[in-house]
Formats: sequence, structure tokens, C-alpha cells
Amino acid sequence: MLTERQLEIIRTAIQLIAQKGIQGLTLKNLAKEIGISEPAIYRHYENKIEILVSILDYFLERTMGIFSAEVQKEGDPLDKIERIFEAHFDVFSATPALVAVIFSEEIFRNEPVLTERVKWIMERNSLAISTIIDDGKARGQLNTEADTRHLTIIIMGSLRLLVKQWQMADFSFDLRSSGSAFFVTLKQLLTKYRT
Repeated sequence: MLTERQLEIIRTAIQLIAQKGIQGLTLKNLAKEIGISEPAIYRHYENKIEILVSILDYFLERTMGIFSAEVQKEGDPLDKIERIFEAHFDVFSATPALVAVIFSEEIFRNEPVLTERVKWIMERNSLAISTIIDDGKARGQLNTEADTRHLTIIIMGSLRLLVKQWQMADFSFDLRSSGSAFFVTLKQLLTKYRT
């Protein structure tokens, strides 16, 4: 469980990354932005890497239950996938700066701890989507001709691309309504050749 100060550090770090890039996230900048001394930050985090890991965990806490809950639910697989999309759009809409961290894996490339954490999150989420797709195929509700791995990449990639477009447009359009409109096309793709 994060303390109030740790949460403040995480939220401020996310904002700094969004405004100044990963290079702008220094303990000095962070302390200045919060209005505390650098040693005060060290009481909560040893270094910048620990802060970045904490940001990933913060995101994971907000999305972890989304995938697992949908896998467990009965019902239409497309409704499950749509709810996963909507929940992510809600998380990003509430904290737009989070996009700059979550979808910037290249900034983690030289840090094995961060790379492994991002990889684990992606694998876990992809497994949940694959499970939903396979269940939908078994029930005859989804395209049984398409490879599950490829459909998973299409779904996960679509979510990522739409969120990145929103970020690149300076968050100027409604992510949730754009996502809903996009999902109509995705549904057509996933069900067009059902057998």
C-alpha cells in the first residue's frame, strides 16, 4: 500500500515525464515540483528506477482486475473485450500523462527491471485476451479461421494505437467515444467469417 507521499511522488513523476520526457524526471526536478528536499524523496524511493517501477505498478493496480474479471465472466466475448477497452480509456482519460509512461517502452530498454515489468504486463494482458478469443471461438461466437495470436495482436495493437493517437493530438478528442466508434469496426473484423 502506497503512502500519501509516495502517491504524490508517483503522480508528480508522471506529470514531469509527460511535460519534459524521461530525461526531465530527475530527483532534483521531482523534489522542486513537490516542494520538498531531495533527501525527503530518498526516504520513499532509492532512485529513479524505483519510481518508474512504482509508476508501472500504479498502472497495473488500476488495470489488473479488468482483464482477470472479464476472463472469469460469462457472456459474449466481444462485450468482454469492449469492456476492457472502455476501462482502459477511463484510466487514461482520468490520468492522460500516464500514456507517456506506459506506452514508452523504449525508455526502459536499458533497464532490465523495467523491461521485465513491462514485458510481464504485456504477456499477462495478451494471455487474457487470447483466453477470451479462444472461448469465443469454441462457442462459435468469433471468427474461427483467424489465428488467435494474430487477433490478440490486432486487439492489443489497436488499443495502443488509439491511445497514442489521442496523446499525439494533445488529448483533444474524446477517447472513449472514439474508442466506441472504432470498436464497431473491430467487432465486424472479429465476427465476419464466423463458422
